[in-house]
Order: sequence, then C-alpha cells, then structure tokens
Amino acid sequence: MIDAYKTIEGTSVSEFEEKKSKFITHMAHVESEEEATDFITEIREKYPDARHHCYAYILNEQNRVRYSDDGEPQKTAGLPILTVLEGADLKDVVAVVVRYFGGTLLGTGGLVRAYTRGPQDALAEATVLEMKELVRIEITTSYDKLEQTKFVLEQQGAQIDDISYTDKVSLRATMLKEVKESLAPVLQELFSGEKYYEFSPVFTGVF
Repeated sequence: MIDAYKTIEGTSVSEFEEKKSKFITHMAHVESEEEATDFITEIREKYPDARHHCYAYILNEQNRVRYSDDGEPQKTAGLPILTVLEGADLKDVVAVVVRYFGGTLLGTGGLVRAYTRGPQDALAEATVLEMKELVRIEITTSYDKLEQTKFVLEQQGAQIDDISYTDKVSLRATMLKEVKESLAPVLQELFSGEKYYEFSPVFTGVF
C-alpha cells in the first residue's frame, strides 16, 4: 500500500561555521537508492578536501533508511541528520553534511548540535511537498454527455488533465484516492450502467 508522505522539491543548500569548522549541507529529492548514493558521491566529489561527508536518507519504497557518520564519533552525525528528516516526516530525501575541520574539537554535544542544525537550515530553504494518494481515471463518452461528465468530475473534486476529440471524447482526470468510491456510482448512473470509464492503480503525487 502506498502511503501519503512529505518530500522536498529539487535541492537546497545551507552553510554555517562553528568554532572555525565549516558545515555545508546539501539536501535533495531522490526516488531510489541509486539516486541517493549518486547524490552522495556527487557531493563528495564537489568537496574532495573536506574532512567528513556525513549523510542520511529515507526512501518511501519499503521505508528504507541509511545514514553514515563518515569518521565522526558514533551517533554524532548521521543519526542527528536522520532525526531531522524523520522529525519532518520526510521521505524520498537525502541530506549530506560536509564538514571542513577548523582545528577545534566540538565535543559530542557540539557535533550533535551542528549536524542537527545543518539539515534544519537546509530544510528551511527547501520547498516541502505533500505527496498524496491519487487515482487517475480515463473516460470515453459521446459529445452530448461531455458537459455532464465534466460537471460530475469537477463536482467530485477531480482535476481534468486532458481532453481529446475524435468520433468520441476522451477525458483523463486525477483525483484523491478517497474520491474514487463516491465517484464510481455517479458515473454508473450517468452512463446508465455501461462502463465507459477505467481507473488506474493508486499512485502518489501532488494534488
């Protein structure tokens, strides 16, 4: 079952200094483990002389989670990054915090605070999207029922995405999953019990 969830759009960046150590955070929307690892590699290559490249990511698929301290003391870097992502209910997102060591040790508490602030700042710069459970419907109807069909779809809260005209009219619309149950009987009545429509499987998207 696909669950509704939040993610970010595109990428975001934040940067700050703490006791001469520089922390640069890159956050991105990803949709697979391959995309996440590619992004981490990209950031490593962008900052090859940095001391640490700590990261965390959460994928919606099977709720997959990974994080790394990359040489920092255990649970002082990757886990705080992950905690920020989980606290914001984000999925399909990766955050990489790059650290240039400034010569002064921050201590366990200081590291946790720094690796928490980095993704928090990057998240503040990001656009958060709420991915919802959606259903797509395709309808084939006659011209004389076009306006009625459009009215029913719009009345039920569906979003008409496309209309094509041949000997008949084909409409494609998107709606929230919960609308499907109330829309189906209305369409059955409109088309006198004949099935001129077909629902696609549930997917997630912005509505």
